[in-house]
Amino acid sequence: RTLFLEPYRNNIVCCGSHWFVNVRLEEEKPIFNKQRIDFSPPEKINHFAVCNNQLCMSLGKDTLLRIDLAKPDQPNQIELGRKDDSRVHKLFLDPTGSHLVISLSTSECLYLNRNTQKVRSLSRWRGHLIESVGWNKLLGTETNTGPILVGTSQGIIFEAEISASEGSLFNTNPDQYFKQVHSLEEDGRPAPVCCIEVERGPESKVVIIATTRKRLFQFVGRVAEGSEQQGFSSVFSQNQELLPSFQEFPFNMGYSEITFYTSKLRSCPKAFAWMMGNGVLYGQLDYIRPDSVLSDVQVWDYTPDIDFSFNKPISIVLTQFHFLLLLPDRVKAICTLNGQVVYEDVFPDKFGTLKKMIKDPAGGLVWIYTEKAVFRYHIQREARDVWQMYMSMNKFDLAKEYCRDRPECMDMVLAKEAEHCFQNKRYLESAKCYALTQNYFEEIALKFIEAKQDEALKEFLLKKLNHLKQSEKTQITLLVTWLTELYLNHLGLLESAEGKHGVFQETRDEFRKFLSSSKHKECLYNNRTTIYDLLASHGNVDDMVYFSVIMQDYERVISHHCQHDDYSAALEVLSKHCDEKLFYKFSPILMQHIPKKVVDAWIQMGSRLEPKKLIPALVNYSQMGSTQQVNETIRYMEFCVYQLTVTEEAIHNYLLSLYAKYKPDSLLLYLEQAGTHASYIHYDLKYTLRLCAEHGYLQACVLVYKIMELYEEAVDLALQVDVDLAKSCADLPEDDEELRKKLWLKIARHVVQEEKDVKKAMNCLSSCNLLKIEDILPFFPDFVTIDHFKEAICSSLEEYNQHIDELKQEMEEATESAKRIREDIQEMRNKYGVVENQEKCAACDFPLLNRPFYLFLCGHMFHYDCLFLEVTPHLSTYKQTKLGELQKKLAAATQTSKSRHCPAPKEKEEGGDTASLGKESAGVSREQIKSDIDDIIAFECVYCGELMIKSIDKPFIDPQKLEEEKSSWL
Repeated sequence: RTLFLEPYRNNIVCCGSHWFVNVRLEEEKPIFNKQRIDFSPPEKINHFAVCNNQLCMSLGKDTLLRIDLAKPDQPNQIELGRKDDSRVHKLFLDPTGSHLVISLSTSECLYLNRNTQKVRSLSRWRGHLIESVGWNKLLGTETNTGPILVGTSQGIIFEAEISASEGSLFNTNPDQYFKQVHSLEEDGRPAPVCCIEVERGPESKVVIIATTRKRLFQFVGRVAEGSEQQGFSSVFSQNQELLPSFQEFPFNMGYSEITFYTSKLRSCPKAFAWMMGNGVLYGQLDYIRPDSVLSDVQVWDYTPDIDFSFNKPISIVLTQFHFLLLLPDRVKAICTLNGQVVYEDVFPDKFGTLKKMIKDPAGGLVWIYTEKAVFRYHIQREARDVWQMYMSMNKFDLAKEYCRDRPECMDMVLAKEAEHCFQNKRYLESAKCYALTQNYFEEIALKFIEAKQDEALKEFLLKKLNHLKQSEKTQITLLVTWLTELYLNHLGLLESAEGKHGVFQETRDEFRKFLSSSKHKECLYNNRTTIYDLLASHGNVDDMVYFSVIMQDYERVISHHCQHDDYSAALEVLSKHCDEKLFYKFSPILMQHIPKKVVDAWIQMGSRLEPKKLIPALVNYSQMGSTQQVNETIRYMEFCVYQLTVTEEAIHNYLLSLYAKYKPDSLLLYLEQAGTHASYIHYDLKYTLRLCAEHGYLQACVLVYKIMELYEEAVDLALQVDVDLAKSCADLPEDDEELRKKLWLKIARHVVQEEKDVKKAMNCLSSCNLLKIEDILPFFPDFVTIDHFKEAICSSLEEYNQHIDELKQEMEEATESAKRIREDIQEMRNKYGVVENQEKCAACDFPLLNRPFYLFLCGHMFHYDCLFLEVTPHLSTYKQTKLGELQKKLAAATQTSKSRHCPAPKEKEEGGDTASLGKESAGVSREQIKSDIDDIIAFECVYCGELMIKSIDKPFIDPQKLEEEKSSWL
């Protein structure tokens, strides 16, 4: 930093821990910049007026010079044409710069419009020496002044109106009317109206300010909307009943002058300054006040160097923060904020005595003239040092307003305001200001600590924290931790104090708002362990739980509730935030105390929880818990199986174990609902079999055996329960008749030997068609008579005879079928087709008879090679391989026959489903090979058979040849 600042060492402003570099590339220009106009008047300048960039001056006795400042190189000189000894007394130019009133010393008045060269006489004004004119800023135009007020040397105020038009035949004067509306006095005698001003305020309020040599009059009234053209008579009449509102000063210097400051053109003035004998009265204008519009009025006494005997003040001009006072040889600028002379400009004697100072409201320029020269003041950056004055006056809000774009100045104002508030024991305001300054953080903090102002310190830290950047992580961490400690200390004091419950609650809400601030969430999260330690050290459990929720540290919250046996609150937090891991962790302890609510929460979570991970909690307390815990465990397991359709084997096995131990009636129902097909069963069959066997549930064991397809074991076990159950098991192996017969024999043996029920044994024969009487006879004892089997034996013999008859009928039908087949074969051998010589191949569209061909019953005809190409892509890999082998064998056989000089075979036509035209070969093997080839490629018509149907989903062009096909079209 030293190297960087070295070149600017003389322009460095230090504000706390920050440095502001104030580099001035050039000297600051003065606020009041004087410039002499390059103009040498041909005669002495008598009077001067300027407004709206229109400049008028009276030269010598009879010359008037007009200059449009937008076109200064085109001056306009007019002769007044006066032959008498009259001279120009004063010039009055309206705000538009269009109407010029020339007051002559002979109590006459002339009028000149900007757009004409003709000077016209105001005949109605004759006989009055005009001292002031109050222009109508609302109704004045380039051609008409509207109602205006005119003040004379005799204290009379007239209302008049001037029009630039030529008028009618009988009235060619520009003055429309001229009537008296009021008169002013001093000490009982008429006094000249030095200045008169007309302003319009809000709500149709009209304010007229007129001054004499030592009095300032105010006339305030209202003019009905739309009646402005009627003039100001009503305003004066409204004030006739009251005493005249004026301010009077004792000293009289023979004249006075009032000036106004307007921030914007054609708006109401905001301030005024009245130059009179006792000094300068200046203040603000408040149009809301009902009686007087003057407010914050104060008098600036003339400095000792102003002596009325030889250098009385001549003119005054008011700017935003200064008023300029014109003396015979100099100009003084006085600040309206503190009354100090901030600028003084002395003019050389060579230019002569200063005559008048005028401000053009349109451009803000100030003009001064002597008899020989004209000067112009340009006022720039008038407010640049105002902040210092407001700061010295302890008006800090205004000071900050005027240094917003100057951070080094703003910092000084804030520091001064903070110090001022601190000294006046306004510690909170001081803290807010200090937080915005660049002063050293440690000094300010220690200042509040030494004053034992924890609230102010907290406010300072909060404001400082809010102005830190997110990148300043260390500073943020420090402030957040410190503020937490301050809040906790304050809460501890308020909690133990009596009658502070309301303040305690407000502070707690503020603290919680601080903890939940999104701006510092990252810092709080990264340092949550430190915050937890601070909260724990103060024993602030409630806020620790609140902070845990904000940090989404629900595990800590739930642990807190569990430690305080508030299991319902813990479950509420769990259910609200639906964190699966927390459910797995805290379910065991919650299941121990509130099983029903826990299971309800699990069911509400649905498929978001993995039931397998909850089994440890269920197993522990279902084994050692109460009946309620067991029932709730079964309820959740049933929800998983029947509602969530969980297929995990562990869930189903556990439910089965619960059924076996606590609800045996539901065990068999579950097994039956699970089905008998092994692929749809989600429990372990062997585990279930062992479980049922241990608890003696034989019927359930039979069901499991049936699912395992251990039918013999199922029948053996079912016979211990019920014969009908055994019968249902015996019929299950439908595809294995030998096993079915064996199982039914087991049942029959059991019925005969164990139950000794011959009738039931006979029923077994009717239930199973595989058993014959001869199969079960060995099971009966020797003492059983044949009467018990008579009916069964007869029925068996009848079945044998019926079976023999059925076999004979089948043999006859087979013989007849063979006969019909032989006839069909013979008929097909004699079948033929006719091929015309113009027939063409269905594939290549060339004449058919040029090469060997096939004729199908459907009418399609193909060349041998064309059909081969059409069929081959659709054949399976096996048939394609076999076809290639047959072609090789055919080629070899043909070569062998040629070598033996076999005669050339002739074409023949074949019948059946296809017809083949080829050459007869000398050998039988060659003919067989051709027949095998025909069986493959001419098995059916390629356009009408199954090949065409199977190829419906295949693309017309092979994907591997697609690019090649595309390129062939380009």
